[in-house]
Formats: sequence, structure tokens, C-alpha cells
Amino acid sequence: MAVTKVEILPIHPQDGLMAFACVELDGRFYVSSIGVHRKRDGSGYRITYPTKRIGEGSQTICHPTTQELSREIEKVVCEKAEKVLGNVT
Repeated sequence: MAVTKVEILPIHPQDGLMAFACVELDGRFYVSSIGVHRKRDGSGYRITYPTKRIGEGSQTICHPTTQELSREIEKVVCEKAEKVLGNVT
């Protein structure tokens, strides 16, 4: 599975959250509401997947099931974020 499209939607920064990302996988599956956060040490960006509050906790709505896909999504989203938002270092 490969990332075929990435969109970055900047927001007013809030507690390190800088934007939301949408990705398309193999041109057939679309995932939105991926959080793009500035790393606390300022060395770049990190991502979080959408969650839903359930009772006192939360549950992730969707996420990659392999480390390989997880790394690929994070890589392309963070690269695109640097182009759109700028390098945070």
C-alpha cells in the first residue's frame, strides 16, 4: 500500500497542533483528520491519528496496521507539512 496523495490543512496553532492532514492510499482509500503537531524539541513534525472519546477514555478510529505503512505515512505527511508550514528547526 502506498500514499498517493497528501493534503495539509493549516490551522491556528494550538498546543503544538499545527494542521490536519488527509492522505489517499493506493488512490482508493482516503483518511482525514490526521493531526500534524510540532515536536516538543522543535526538530520537526509528528502525526496523530483521529480518535473518538468513549466514556472516560478514547479510541483510535483508524491507524496503519504495519510499521512500514506507518513510517511511510508519517514521512510523506511531515515532508509535505515542512513545505506548507515551514521547517520548525
